[in-house]
Amino acid sequence: MVTQLQSPDKSNIIYPDDNGEPMSDNTEQFRLIVWIKENSELLFANDPNVFVAGDLLWYPVEGNNKLCQAPDVMVVFGRPKGYRGSYKQWNEDNIGPQVVFEILSPGNRLTPMIQKFKFYERYGVEEYYLFDPQTLELTGWQRIEEELETIEQMDGWISPRLGVRFGLSETGLEMFGPSGEPFVSFVELAQLRQQAQARAQEAEEQAQNAQQRATEAETLLEQERSRSQALESRLREMGIDPNEL
Repeated sequence: MVTQLQSPDKSNIIYPDDNGEPMSDNTEQFRLIVWIKENSELLFANDPNVFVAGDLLWYPVEGNNKLCQAPDVMVVFGRPKGYRGSYKQWNEDNIGPQVVFEILSPGNRLTPMIQKFKFYERYGVEEYYLFDPQTLELTGWQRIEEELETIEQMDGWISPRLGVRFGLSETGLEMFGPSGEPFVSFVELAQLRQQAQARAQEAEEQAQNAQQRATEAETLLEQERSRSQALESRLREMGIDPNEL
């Protein structure tokens, strides 16, 4: 008698939304994750079919809840924006993230980072960027056929998918949108908005002052016309032709 083992019902498998690991180990790592995620989201704010997430568990294979990674930032082209507890690829037209970012922290170990690289390579990531805030080292890989190949020069590199240009300075990582606009923090964005509002208010006040001065000048001109007409009338009453003066 042969007993056939039945496969577990995939519909009963639970895919946790939390892997128990912290999003970041320090304030700088957290700042960079939020900075890249929010600016990438802003970059595609008007495209309903670009999904951007930070620290979201990605399950590429249905039926295996152990096989997952949570990129610090991931960008998925061809999927709608919206809430996800996790990214289950089989529910997303089997479209996986095309671009992922990782920010190193002192707690990162070599073996897990190698495992992440192999995971991203195996499951179709097209661009993988890794930045170390301590050493200011930026490494990138681009998919060439079935493998992720190292990008030789990252300073000045333009992401084929994002259109973002990378730069490195003495203070750290720099990123620029397709139009050359730099990635900024939420605080910097708020300050820029405040400055724009202040400039707009100043311009409006200047326009109002100019209008007021124009109105005052028109009033004075009208007063001069009235006085001139009154003087002409008075001269004519006296029998004097103003044109002969």
